[in-house]
Amino acid sequence: MTAVHWKKLATVPFSDEILDKGFSKGRKTADNVFDPNKTFRVRKQMIRMIQSSVDTISEQLMNHVKSWPSIENLELFDISLIDAAVGLDDYKHNLSMLQWCAKQIQSVAKQNTDKLIKTANIEFMHKTRREAYGRISSIVGQTSRSLEWLNSARETLKKLPSIDVNHPCIVVAGAPNVGKSALISALSSGKPEVASYPFTTKQLHLGHFEHRRLRYQIVDTPGLLDRPMQERNQIEMQAIAALEHIGSIVLFVMDYSEECGTSLEEQNNLLNEVKNLLNKKEIIIIETKADLLKIDEKVWDEYKSLETNIDFSNMDKKDLTFLRNPKTNNILISTIENLGLKSIKFLIINKIQKSQTNKPLELPEGWYRSDKEF
Repeated sequence: MTAVHWKKLATVPFSDEILDKGFSKGRKTADNVFDPNKTFRVRKQMIRMIQSSVDTISEQLMNHVKSWPSIENLELFDISLIDAAVGLDDYKHNLSMLQWCAKQIQSVAKQNTDKLIKTANIEFMHKTRREAYGRISSIVGQTSRSLEWLNSARETLKKLPSIDVNHPCIVVAGAPNVGKSALISALSSGKPEVASYPFTTKQLHLGHFEHRRLRYQIVDTPGLLDRPMQERNQIEMQAIAALEHIGSIVLFVMDYSEECGTSLEEQNNLLNEVKNLLNKKEIIIIETKADLLKIDEKVWDEYKSLETNIDFSNMDKKDLTFLRNPKTNNILISTIENLGLKSIKFLIINKIQKSQTNKPLELPEGWYRSDKEF
């Protein structure tokens, strides 16, 4: 299943705009009616005005329904994102209101067309058309709140990432301001804005890098706070959605220096919650801001020199080494000093490759392949 392109959601018009376009089309079609018999001419004009207006309005409404992703065709991740961002029930209700409106006004068109066919009274024909327009306007008016909601929701949904489930995905999680965005920027082509205050990442950001023609996606989640699920805000719920439903690997980022403003106790409580939530996913714990810790200068320089000179293209994963926190044994990195980043990327690539069951460059079993060289 391909990624949902939220940025392509079209602007949703308001009810008066939809009505104006519909009734304008009705008037134009009436102008194209020619019949020497006045009764027949007026009847045809009124019928065309009603039907053309309704068809135009219905088409506008249904085009928007069809352009928005159908819940039935979405991955659990996207469904959870919708629920966290705008509310799943509201999403379904307001789209269904557009469908309801399209159906109702078609019914109005049929009822009034039947009246017009049965009468030869010209005054009654005009009255029937006005009544039809009035009912159509009333029904479309009932969708005003839904149209306004969809337009507002569109602005929120446009900011959501488009995740392709056919490509590996790495989720980066942790407390606010621990260095997740800086890590994303260092590992991928994504460049989220980074600032040193809590909740710097206001939404999910998507970065990526490529290795041997395979695209790796990295999702930077909003910072999570150590508090019960029911107390979490909309931004935190988006992070939960990312953690639960996507990701081959989760990088849990910690700040041992506590410069982030969240204590180690709170960070560890959050880590335990993530482990319980994702008991079937591999979680790699990384401590950022290693440059702020009191690490032996000789050990630091030796590791930095080792990583700088490693040929990762010919390296075996078992030979991979990391600078570790002697108190926690967690992997240490520093985005400022560019320390540990190459090794982390190499580790991610190897772990994901190991978990891949398919080999895209191999022919399917039973396919003919000639060994003859040309």
